[in-house]
Parts: sequence; structure tokens; C-alpha cells
Amino acid sequence: MTGLPRTTAMPFFKNLSAYDDRSARLAGIALMVLSIFMFSFGDAMGKFLVGTYSVGQLLFLRACAALLLLSPLVWKQRHQFLQLERPGLQLFRVVLSTLEVAAFFLATVYLPLADVITYYLAGPIFVTAMSAIFLGEKVGWRRWTAILIGFCGVLIALRPSAQTVSLPALIALGGSLSFATLMLITRSLRKTPDIVMASSQFIGTFSLGAVLSAFHWVPPTSGSLVIFALAGCVSVTALFCVNRSLKLAPASVVVPYQYSMIVWAVIFGFVVFGDVPSIATIVGAAIIIGAGFYIYLRERDLGRESAEVNPPA
Repeated sequence: MTGLPRTTAMPFFKNLSAYDDRSARLAGIALMVLSIFMFSFGDAMGKFLVGTYSVGQLLFLRACAALLLLSPLVWKQRHQFLQLERPGLQLFRVVLSTLEVAAFFLATVYLPLADVITYYLAGPIFVTAMSAIFLGEKVGWRRWTAILIGFCGVLIALRPSAQTVSLPALIALGGSLSFATLMLITRSLRKTPDIVMASSQFIGTFSLGAVLSAFHWVPPTSGSLVIFALAGCVSVTALFCVNRSLKLAPASVVVPYQYSMIVWAVIFGFVVFGDVPSIATIVGAAIIIGAGFYIYLRERDLGRESAEVNPPA
């Protein structure tokens, strides 16, 4: 780690910033897909743990592992924390990220993982609408249509149950809205180093988890500690990927790939919790993947058109 540059956590991510606009957008898409896989893996581990431990304890121990992993980078780049852009917005982002994570795992205590993810998959619709209104990003009717078709695929695959009006469901939906707002704020903080964004988010969950754990603590087993640590490490990597993705490409382009979470929900649901996907789930997943692939092709075509209109000098 001593060879890492002072301006960012990973040289690979720094090099991506030098790509042309089209390449940067495609790289942003790839990083978002990778981050969704890792988030899904971490979500499955989290749901497994909250079957025995409290949400507060999960937040606390998960953040401890993440901050230990990040500590060498935080120390090496400590000067970055003294030069924050828009400190008020940074604080709001930490609050939102903390509430979003807490809401997600609290909902998984009472609802199946796939049901909770259903509500979180409403995030791309929130982001697309808000990015057009607040960030001025251009979203054509084709991508709007693809996003709506993808969301229909989610509904077909998961068929929300009668629990859709329950308090846990409302908590999950609120977490989804927080997540969407968090993504927009991340898009607005392009100059903030990845290490600052990642570590500040875990400081938020560490703080909330420490308070909540004081009221309910179960001594963890050695096996559980390994899972807590792995969950923290996976989350760190996922955050670096999603933060860089949102800096490389417009939110309305990369966020629709959040729909791929349904595929991982099916896989982890079967492997970890023994859930067997239905025909409806398979059909819905196919629709979601098709919609996401269309958005990818549409973005590639728009990149070509832009290059033709504005050829390099």
C-alpha cells in the first residue's frame, strides 16, 4: 500500500478519469455492475448475521472491519480530510448513507432479502427523475422506457406480497429513496477523494452502531467474526466502485444497472437461504437484463453520435 498515490485510493481508478467521455461512461457502467454484485454479497451476509445479532451490532462490527482495512489509506491521505468540498453536503451524505444501510438491514430482519431488494430497485426510477430535475442530465424517452420495462420485470420476478404495506416495507422503501438521493449527492461531489467518501460512510455506521449496540449485544462467535470482517471488506471495495462509477458517468446511465441486483438476489437466495426461483422470477430477470443491455447499447450509440458531431481536433 505504500506505493499508492496521495490523491486517490487506487491508481487504477485514477487512470480511469483520464479516459475520454465515452470510455469513461462505459467504465462507469462496468464499475456499477461490479459494485452491485459485491453489495448483494454483503447484503446476503448481513441478513444471515441479523438472524442472530442486532442490526446495531452488525453496523458496528462491519464498520470496524472496514475502517481497519481503510486505516493505512486514511493515515496516508489524512490531509485530504482537511480540504473537504462543501462540508455541509458531505455531512448530509454521511447521514443519508447511514440511514440507508440501517434501514436495509432492519427491513431484512422481517422480510425476505428478495422482497427488500424489490423496494430498493425503485431507486433507479427515483434517480433518473431527480437527475433530470436537479442535475440537468438529459434522459431520452428510450432510456425512460427501458427503465420502466426493467422495473416491470422486477415486479414480475418478485410479485410483491401482502406485506407491501407493512412497516418493514415502508422502512425499505424509505431506504431506497435515501439511497437514490445519496447517489445524486455523490455525483455532485466529484472532487472528493474516494478514500474520504468511503471512510466517512463507515464512520457514520460505526457511530450509529456503537450507540445501538450498547442496548443489545450478543458475544459473537469466531465464525461470525470472520463473516463480519468479510462483510466489511466487501463493502469497502463496493463503495470504491460505486463512488468512482458515479464520477465517471451520469447517474441516469449507471444507476439502471442496479437492476442486476435481482439476479444476485436469486443466486444468493438459493445458495444461502435455500430459496428456489420460480418461472416468474426467471422471466422477470430476463426482462431486466434485456432492458439493462438496451440501455448499454443506447449509451454506446449516443457516444458514437457525439463523436461524429464533435470530432477530435
